[in-house]
Amino acid sequence: MDPRSASSIFTRGAVDLGALRPSTPPPAAARPAGPGGPGGPAGPAAAGPGAAAGGPGAAGPVVIDVTEATFQSEVLERSLTTPVVIDLWAEWCQPCKQLSPVLEKLAVEGGGAWVLAKIDVDSNPRIAQALRVQGIPMIMVAVGGQLMEGFSGVLPEPQVRQFIDAVLKAGGVQVEAAEDPRFAAADDALMTGDLDAAEQAFKKILGETPNDAAAEAGLAQVGLMRRIEGKVPAKLLAAAEESPDDVEAQTLAADVEMLSGEAEAAYKRLVALVRRTSGDEREAARKHLVSLFSLAGPDDPAVASARRALASALF
Repeated sequence: MDPRSASSIFTRGAVDLGALRPSTPPPAAARPAGPGGPGGPAGPAAAGPGAAAGGPGAAGPVVIDVTEATFQSEVLERSLTTPVVIDLWAEWCQPCKQLSPVLEKLAVEGGGAWVLAKIDVDSNPRIAQALRVQGIPMIMVAVGGQLMEGFSGVLPEPQVRQFIDAVLKAGGVQVEAAEDPRFAAADDALMTGDLDAAEQAFKKILGETPNDAAAEAGLAQVGLMRRIEGKVPAKLLAAAEESPDDVEAQTLAADVEMLSGEAEAAYKRLVALVRRTSGDEREAARKHLVSLFSLAGPDDPAVASARRALASALF
């Protein structure tokens, strides 16, 4: 339903705010003191109402202050063409002062792909009541004229970025994934051979975003490089040829093949080792093979084929 034809600006039934719509366009709302405003932490939008301008090609401000009088036009109607993320906050809310600058920063980075609508719940209590705000900070989304729930509380910036990406996808916005600066530091450490720094960086990423496949692959890469550090690859391969049933020799040879870009050969070597061994040796070979899978990712066709071969070897 087109929100411009609705009798109320809310469809959730808590409070009818239809009477708040002015007959003439209201002036821009002044920014209340709070995150990004006087008395709050400095941020991209700290200069006042609509201060955060978008990048090249942006149609207008990317951070706006919204009141009961402007919610209909600035949120619901705007969301017909541009996704709107709603930040419900208050001056006294310390967690809000942590989250709001992150949202403002990402809105500026977005260059107009989405708009951040900031609503002071103390100045706009009927909006807070209509949206059934239980606690702040509380984030909601408007896409295509429809309100959707977001999240409550403070999230780390990487998770906020993921949330914004999901909002953009919901709004049909095609955006390129921004490079995560955390990986730049980790990859630089890996490339320079500082394995301790690389390990710490990848573990930090996993602490912030558990199960991050790229970070898990990076950590596996660190382990791989540690295992063959200071060793001569040709000698490791020769030792594996001489001792086909030696688990340590075979796993090190598989590591060499992985680093040489011969992943399929490494997988085949270890699957064959699993077939030839039993007990603890078989389990050690299996675990090593599974650890190598994380370097390529589960969608790699070679990994899928090797997993099938491993299952056949085990059962």
